[in-house]
Amino acid sequence: MKRKIDDFLTAWKTDRSKKPLIIKGPRQVGKTASIRHFAKNNYESFIEINFVEEPKYKMITSDGYKTEAIVKNISLLDPSKKFIPNKTLIFFDEIQEFPDIATSLKFFKEDSRFDIICSGSMLGINYKEIESNSVGSKTDYTMRSMDFEEFLWAKGYDDSFKNNLLLHMYEIKPFNELELTVSNSLFMDFCVLGGMPAVVSEYISNGTFEGTLDIQRQLLLDYKEDIQKYADGVDQTRILNVFNRIAPQLAKESKKFQISKVASGARFRDYRGCIDWLDNAGIINVCYCLGFPELPLKGNYDNDTFKLYFADSGLLVAMLDDEAQDDLRANKNLGVYKGALYENIVGEAFVKAGCDLFYYKRKDSTLEQDFFLCTANNLVPIEVRSENKKRKSLKTLINYDKYEDVSFGIKLNNGNIGYDRDVYTFPYSCSFLVKSFLKQRF
Repeated sequence: MKRKIDDFLTAWKTDRSKKPLIIKGPRQVGKTASIRHFAKNNYESFIEINFVEEPKYKMITSDGYKTEAIVKNISLLDPSKKFIPNKTLIFFDEIQEFPDIATSLKFFKEDSRFDIICSGSMLGINYKEIESNSVGSKTDYTMRSMDFEEFLWAKGYDDSFKNNLLLHMYEIKPFNELELTVSNSLFMDFCVLGGMPAVVSEYISNGTFEGTLDIQRQLLLDYKEDIQKYADGVDQTRILNVFNRIAPQLAKESKKFQISKVASGARFRDYRGCIDWLDNAGIINVCYCLGFPELPLKGNYDNDTFKLYFADSGLLVAMLDDEAQDDLRANKNLGVYKGALYENIVGEAFVKAGCDLFYYKRKDSTLEQDFFLCTANNLVPIEVRSENKKRKSLKTLINYDKYEDVSFGIKLNNGNIGYDRDVYTFPYSCSFLVKSFLKQRF
C-alpha cells in the first residue's frame, strides 16, 4: 500500500549529502514493508540484517566499526550477500536488540559507498545510547500507522479526493449530500479500523470488517507482550496498568488521566516514567493541559496534567467489549465511547500532521477546550463534539479580551461545513486537513 514515507525515501536517496537513516516507530506500522518496497525499486543489491531473527550478526563489530571490517564480517557469515558500491542498500532491522551498531553509522557516512537504513520498534530501544553513538551521523524519521489520507489511497482514491475536501474547507462551501455521505462513511470505517496496515489490508481484501477485530486484538496482545519483554522490573506491571486504564478513563466526561485511578495507592511519582515509556514507544499520544490559553504553546503547559490517547485508534477499538464491538461494526454506534473515539482520532490526526497536543481546563470554572493549534499570530481552539450541541467554552475564548491570542475557533462534528460568528465548522472527515487549512488561509 502506498505510504507517505515512500516520497521521503526517494528524496533521501537523491540527496548527495545524505546520512544513514534511522526510521523510528512502534511495531506493525509498516516500517519494514516500506523499506523493502523502496529497496526493490531502487537498488541492485539489498542486504537485510535482522538482529532479532539472526542474533549471530551482533558479532559483525568484532573487528571494530569501520565499514571494511563490518562488510568483511557480514560476508563471512553469508557470502551470498553482494556489496556493490553505490548500488547497495544495507538495512539493519530491530536495532533495539543491538544499539551498538549505531556507532558504525559515522564510518558508513564517511565511506559513502553504501546507503544505510536502520529501523526497529521503539519498544525497548535505548535511544539515548543510539543518539550518543551516532550524533551528527544520521537522519531520523518517525513513522506512524496510516492516516486517513493513506487509508483513502488504499481504498483507491487519488489526491483529487483530498484536494476537493480542502477546497471546500478553504472556500467554506458545504458539501453536497453525496460528498458528505461518502466522506463520512469512509471516515467511520477508518474509525473502526484504525491505521495499522495489517488491519486495513484485511479490510481492503475482504471488502468487509470480517477478520479485522481478530488482527486488532492480536496487535493489542503483541503490544502487551512487548511491554513485558522490554520494560524493566516493577515497571512492567505499572506500564500495563496505565495501558489498560486509558480506554476507561477516556470514556469519562473529563477524560483527564488520573494516576490515582490506575491502581490502589498509585502515586504520580511512581508512574510518571511509565507514561514517558509508552509515549517514547509510540503507543500513546500525550495531550498536556495549558497553564493559560496563549502563545507560545510550548513551555506554557502543566507537565503533570494531561490526557492520554492511543497513537492508533484501532487499539482503543480493540479494547471494547464484545457487545460494543458488534454494535460498532454493524450499526456504527459508538455508545459510551463515542466522545472518546472522536477525540482520540482527532488527536491522532493532529499528531500525524506534525502537531503537538494541548488542551485547557480552567480550574475555577467549567471552561474547557479539547485541543489547540496555532498559526503565526493566532491560537486556535478546536472543539470536538460527538453531538451537535453548542458549548460555551469556545465562544468564551473567542469573545473575551482576556484571551487576546484567540480570534476564531474551529468545531469538528457530524455536520457540514459552515461559518458563524468566528467559528468554522467542519465534519470529522476533514480533521486530517485542519493544519493545511490553517496554513493556507491564515
